[in-house]
Amino acid sequence: MKLADRLKEKNTKTTELSIWGPYLREEWEKHFASHLTEEDKERIFLKNKDGYQGYLWHLFSNKLRDCLEREEADEAFQKVAHESYYVFYQLENQVLILENAAKFSVTDLEKEYDVYVVDKDFTWTYVKTHETQWCGPYFCRK
Repeated sequence: MKLADRLKEKNTKTTELSIWGPYLREEWEKHFASHLTEEDKERIFLKNKDGYQGYLWHLFSNKLRDCLEREEADEAFQKVAHESYYVFYQLENQVLILENAAKFSVTDLEKEYDVYVVDKDFTWTYVKTHETQWCGPYFCRK
């Protein structure tokens, strides 16, 4: 069952969009990685000079921004007000806009990888990577 379907079962208003991925990845980078130079971004494989998008979460795994990790990240995410936010992916353009998401939790992301959750003002982010044994999840406040 897809994440959107699981959330709808919890009465979370879910809007699916298939074209916002690039926009939200760019916005995420602006809000959380703006302190990095283009050289820094290339060095950590966040992006290369040809504009290829690497993994945004490399910002955290390379310790270039303060964040919480693992259980602390999960706990911080659970404490964030769950009104409305975006869920998007590193390697897909699919985006979910969630509203009335009080029942949304880290367990809903159990089968998701390289997924980013961010509030609509980009003041915090929660990231679950594909390298779950070694990297993440991460939680960061702007």
